[in-house]
Amino acid sequence: MLRTDKGLLIQELKEKFENASYFYVTDASTLTVAKINQLRRTCFEKGIEIKTMKNTLAIKAMDEHAESKNFKAIFGAFKGQSTVLFSSDGKLPASVIKEFRGKNEKPALKAAYIDSDVFFGDDQLDILAKLKTKNELIGDVIFMLQSPANNVISALKSGGSTIAGLIKTLEERV
Repeated sequence: MLRTDKGLLIQELKEKFENASYFYVTDASTLTVAKINQLRRTCFEKGIEIKTMKNTLAIKAMDEHAESKNFKAIFGAFKGQSTVLFSSDGKLPASVIKEFRGKNEKPALKAAYIDSDVFFGDDQLDILAKLKTKNELIGDVIFMLQSPANNVISALKSGGSTIAGLIKTLEERV
């Protein structure tokens, strides 16, 4: 590979890592070509970008923001063959890996970068798959905020439409 090609590739990877809040570093070294193609197809269908890259190029691409985005913590995962899964959802790659693997051992999770936090090891896969997405968390907060208001409204409705019913309901609440 020519030096200019490496520079362009590093620049492309740099932009990917800078814009990614979530990425997983995996080892898919023993998968057959057919299995790799199947994994790529599954990732494409789910909106996950998958890239196999040289470790040194990945580290060079992340080097500029090694401290500010905590990329330095994940450098240790870039040993051996590395396949990186970029996603806009923190738990989706974990779910895809678990579903794809079935009874196989690969792709194995080396590390996951989730909003500047780093999870190391394949044993973290279950934890990552159970993470709630941003939309799920927002839904939970809205549900919790609505619950007290719904209780007051239902209590007021149950007392009837008379003033005596309202006063009695409020009296019981206090």
